[in-house]
This record gives sequence, C-alpha cells and structure tokens, in this order.
Amino acid sequence: MKVLGIYGSPRRKGNTAVLLDQFLKGAQAAGAQTESIHAIDLKISPCIECNDCLKTGECSIKDEMTEVYPKLLSADLVVLAAPIFFYNIPAQAKVLVDRVQALWSRKYILKKKPPNGHRRGFFISAAGTKGERVFDGAILTVKYFFDAIGVKYDGELVFRRIGTKGEIEKHPDALPQAFETGQALVKKMQS
Repeated sequence: MKVLGIYGSPRRKGNTAVLLDQFLKGAQAAGAQTESIHAIDLKISPCIECNDCLKTGECSIKDEMTEVYPKLLSADLVVLAAPIFFYNIPAQAKVLVDRVQALWSRKYILKKKPPNGHRRGFFISAAGTKGERVFDGAILTVKYFFDAIGVKYDGELVFRRIGTKGEIEKHPDALPQAFETGQALVKKMQS
C-alpha cells in the first residue's frame, strides 16, 4: 500500500507538518510505504484557465506539477495536511489543488476513469481560532480535490486553537491521535 503525504503549509515543521509526520509513522507501522511532498518546495504555477485540459486531459503548463500528477494517481491513500488561512487552505496547497483541473477534466469531460476505485483521502489541519465553522471551507475544498483525483474522502483530523509554531506538541493527545489514525486507516484499507 502506498501513502502520499502532502505538506500544504508555508511553514516548515509547523503544526500540521508535525501531525502529518505522526500520521505517516502510523501508516508505516501498519506496513504502508510512504512518500511525501512539500507544496512549498514545488515550483507550480497557478491554473491559467486556458481550458486545454478539457480537450486533452493534460495541463498545458509544464512545471513541477507534472511530477505530482503520477504520484496523486498511484497512491492508495492521499493525505493533505494544511493549516487554516482565512477559513481555507493556504496558497501553497491551493495552487496544487487548482492544478488538478486536468485530472477533473479527464474524469468528468473525457470520461477516463481514475485508477483503482478503492483509494482514499484524508485531511489534517490546525487552526489558530476556535470558530465553530473554521474548517468548513477547507474540508469542502479538500473533498473536491480528492474527488478530482479519484479518491474517496475518508475523514479529517482537525484541531482548533493551535496557531503558534510547536503548539501542537503541547496538546495532550494530538500526536498519538495522528499516529493511531494513520495506523488504523491503513489497516482498514488492507482488510
């Protein structure tokens, strides 16, 4: 089983990165092979809405996103970890999400089925505020992202009032919860 972790934060080793690290360790403990990419390290241009992908299923922009598409399509489990910026994911993650328009076009316009219909997606996030609906916008965005790449949304692990770098490590059960969630999800998918 292949698990792809996407670090979607502009902050290195931030709270969501710490959570994703633990999730991936849990997945490895359950026997999964893991790989990760950092959105901040990728030179990805935003979608220019040229609509070439509607005809070909391929993005006309040739940049580092070209290397990401096969990873998104070959992973059995895709995990996106990103903090909340103004009730959504930050630009570094959002540009990657927007560029899967090509995969959406393949699926919905060109009717090319994505690989293996049993693939799953999971979202990890932390927000500095306590707002009741602080994760709603991000979860909706992530659900559509997962749909476009052909994975079923399998849930989220989210934490409110975590904004300062390193603050998640002070949370009483966040890190064990992330580890256990990664482990449990992989075991569930293997059964």
